[in-house]
Amino acid sequence: MAMSAGSAEGEPMMDINTTPLIDVMLVLLIMFIITIPVQTHAVKLDLPQNSNENTPPPIQPVKNEVRVLPNNDVTWNGSPIDLTVLRQYLDQTQTMNPVPELHLRPDPQARYERVDQVLAVTKRAHVTKMGFIGNEAYAGL
Repeated sequence: MAMSAGSAEGEPMMDINTTPLIDVMLVLLIMFIITIPVQTHAVKLDLPQNSNENTPPPIQPVKNEVRVLPNNDVTWNGSPIDLTVLRQYLDQTQTMNPVPELHLRPDPQARYERVDQVLAVTKRAHVTKMGFIGNEAYAGL
């Protein structure tokens, strides 16, 4: 540690130069901060397991049929689905070349509200090749 001389010629000054001490402490602090491992934040999720039992119904390359049953269930080529899965299938069909036709077959006993929900999903998916099947069932209503 260095000492500096005082103002008088023969009198030593007793102050300690702390600048090197502060420099060493700052270097140690920076090294300590760098070497601390970064804390990882994890959220534990129970993700669904992929099973071969529930394979989705295949998307046909020519035509696909969506039915609205009397109990208001929606089926895709005969397999029951919900509206979210219907949207996923419709999005997949719109990327195919050529785009397959979509045949909508609502049951006469199905609620119109459910048919309207299916139509809204097809509209949001920008389906262009769509046809209604079974309109003759509504002739007597």
